[in-house]
Amino acid sequence: MDYNIILERHSVRSYTNVPLSSGKITQLNEAIAAYNSAGGLHLQLVTDEPDAFGKSIMARYGKFENVRNYVCMIGPKGDDTEERIGYYGEAFVLLAQELGLNTCWVGMTFSKGRIPAEIGEGEKLYAVIAVGHGATQGSTHRIKSPEQICRDIEAAPEWFRRGIECALLAPTAVNQQKFHFKWLGENRVSASTSWGFYTKIDLGIAKLHFELGSRPTVVEWV
Repeated sequence: MDYNIILERHSVRSYTNVPLSSGKITQLNEAIAAYNSAGGLHLQLVTDEPDAFGKSIMARYGKFENVRNYVCMIGPKGDDTEERIGYYGEAFVLLAQELGLNTCWVGMTFSKGRIPAEIGEGEKLYAVIAVGHGATQGSTHRIKSPEQICRDIEAAPEWFRRGIECALLAPTAVNQQKFHFKWLGENRVSASTSWGFYTKIDLGIAKLHFELGSRPTVVEWV
């Protein structure tokens, strides 16, 4: 993954009427199948469906416009699912950016009752990810300093500091960035988060960013 893809990706809430091409839909669905297999999830891409956002008062409140394509972030009910939802959902987000598309993580500002997805017994819809051709490319937001998410960063190796840099570029709910990282020696790293809405999903997103930034070092999560 090119670092510029991470740097250039911003949340986009307004989209054009340009449909997703069949080729890009195929690429996205192939990736989703791989994420579902690796993460034990049930992610589903919905295309050309305007009602989940277009007929939602909350979507207008969230300033979403013309969202017609989105990924339903579905997985088994359980405390450990949310982190996987974040990790593999963000992998989708970065792939979409690489394909020239725009995205936005969405927690509540859509109509769940209008989502035409298959939610099996024991499963839950945790969030959706809007995807399409953005009316804009989004904008940067204020982020924390490395020291705010890792107290001993000065003692850590270069690959760890690169991981922190990329983790700080990860999208989080209301830009809260409540995650923390700690270097434990060699390639071992611990990651945690404080309480809050969607913080476990945010942690999964940040961990993926950290792994990408720290390459070629392979992180061992402890």
